[in-house]
Amino acid sequence: MPAKSSSIVTALTAAALVVVGVLGYQASASAPESLTQARKDNGHSTPKPPAGHDRPGKKDKSAGPTAIPPASGKGQRVVYSLSGKRVWLVSAQGRALRTYKVAPSTVSPPLGTYAVTSRSVSVTGSDGIAIEHVVRFADVDSVTVGFSAAVDGSKPNPGASKRTGGIRESREDGAALWDFALHGTKVVVVS
Repeated sequence: MPAKSSSIVTALTAAALVVVGVLGYQASASAPESLTQARKDNGHSTPKPPAGHDRPGKKDKSAGPTAIPPASGKGQRVVYSLSGKRVWLVSAQGRALRTYKVAPSTVSPPLGTYAVTSRSVSVTGSDGIAIEHVVRFADVDSVTVGFSAAVDGSKPNPGASKRTGGIRESREDGAALWDFALHGTKVVVVS
């Protein structure tokens, strides 16, 4: 009898493994391309461009105030426009994957090219607000400058007398920048 029950257990286990394998294959075959690509890139993915920006033959709606500034360099980079109060996440091929408005800090970095120097998932900002997805790239007169999103969604007070370096973005935009701007990623500050 023990030999018979162990054969049954072995057969059931083998059948279960086959079913799991088939379901796994079906799931991977039907997964959206963005998930498949992220898996190929060892979990590091870049944000997808907005709908309509990747279809051939469609007019590129980014020509205008949200177009990538022409003097912002080449290759994969984050572009931050001081006067436009806007950020672009630019692919290695020079295509804007995402662009959005930000609330500038009271301390602005000089124009130029920087690199992401440190990142923090969540901390308390110099203004006492809980922030997340902090991506730092510059230091100006002992003030660290970087992008962050307030957990409560608040924007900094532009009339604040305190010198802060936090460039605030929405939580959604902050998560996209966090995924895009790994340590060492180029950040270009333009006028």
